[in-house]
Amino acid sequence: MGSPQLSVVIPAHEEADNLAILLPMLREELQRISVPSEIVVVCREPDPRTWSVIENNRVKLVKQERPGYGGALQAGFAEAAGEWILTMDADLSHRPTFVGDLWRQRDAADFIIASRYVEGGSADMPRDRYLMSRVLNESFRSGLALDLRDLSSGFRLFRRRIVDGMPISASHFAAVQEIVVRAVADGWTVTEVPFSYAPREHGDSKARALNFGPEYLRTFGSLWKLRNSVASADYDYRAHDSRIPLQRYWQRTRLRHVIDLIAGEGPVLDVGCGSSKIVAALPAGSIALDLLPKKLRVARRMGIPVVTGTIAALPFRDGAFPCVVCSEVVEHVPYEWPSLDELARVIAPGGRLVLGTPDYARWEWNVLEWAYGKAAPNAYADEHITHYTHASLVAEMERRGMRHEETRYVGRGEMILAFRKA
Repeated sequence: MGSPQLSVVIPAHEEADNLAILLPMLREELQRISVPSEIVVVCREPDPRTWSVIENNRVKLVKQERPGYGGALQAGFAEAAGEWILTMDADLSHRPTFVGDLWRQRDAADFIIASRYVEGGSADMPRDRYLMSRVLNESFRSGLALDLRDLSSGFRLFRRRIVDGMPISASHFAAVQEIVVRAVADGWTVTEVPFSYAPREHGDSKARALNFGPEYLRTFGSLWKLRNSVASADYDYRAHDSRIPLQRYWQRTRLRHVIDLIAGEGPVLDVGCGSSKIVAALPAGSIALDLLPKKLRVARRMGIPVVTGTIAALPFRDGAFPCVVCSEVVEHVPYEWPSLDELARVIAPGGRLVLGTPDYARWEWNVLEWAYGKAAPNAYADEHITHYTHASLVAEMERRGMRHEETRYVGRGEMILAFRKA
């Protein structure tokens, strides 16, 4: 038999009685859906009864080195060989018959969650545990700006490459939330399908939200910093509707100016597109380019072809585009790079370049950047390594055969210049 397409990873601590029921049912379901698969059971120190159940069912046993539920997941991911990974609990609260439903949804997204809290889902659990679960999920959902209802569901299917190299810092059950939030921050698509959660068959639950409260708080804090930093793939996209009025104004004003300046110029190359909503406003035939694949995963959803590349060596022939947009990029790259040369090179004769960057000759920008760096140290401010002024940028582009036509400002700090190639 060839390599498995699906790896089912099951963390199990003192779950022999439940595994004895679960594993035969799971194997039967995997055979029913006809997918090449493997079952990986993860234990810290399996007791003799667990050993016997695993041997009788001929599944792969992985001993975890790092303690806790998060440690078990990490150990299972490292040994999983499938292109897809499905995680589920060993206590029979995740019915094996639902595995086929998850598998059939694999084309809907990169990460599929069996959700108790979307329409059609349900949760059969004690009232106090149900309330605690809803509060926990709502806190992560609203606090981290996520359109997901059940981040704590451990029943999920996702592409293996999502967790390859993923830094999972939470040791216990907060790892469940951490994995999905990091997947979103890396630009992967996530969806939920309704699922009915059942009570465990044997033994007691190891999940105690109060016992692991400090870890949930630490995990939330680290994920909040991630979601509000440029490391998050959808940072620019979400900034357009930011709760911070100044950030919202800045993004929307920039978008309006760029749209006006590219109007009627034909197909556009957006260099360093990120996840900005500028991508969604580009005309037909346009292309978005960025160096970071996770940013392009978000940009691709806006319906424009995307290309991985760097501004220092654009992968296009001379004069390939009638219009090029480069917004908030050149300040992030060294002055010595041939970035401006490359932008001028790929523009067709008579074509337009729309170039946006902070104007460091203006006190408004310098004050704003200082304040922004204090308020949001993980954002863009500390990454600006090349400081242009209006005069210096016009001179640089004129030396490259570009005639300055128009300048607009966002908040008297960010300049957006339009040039025409002779």
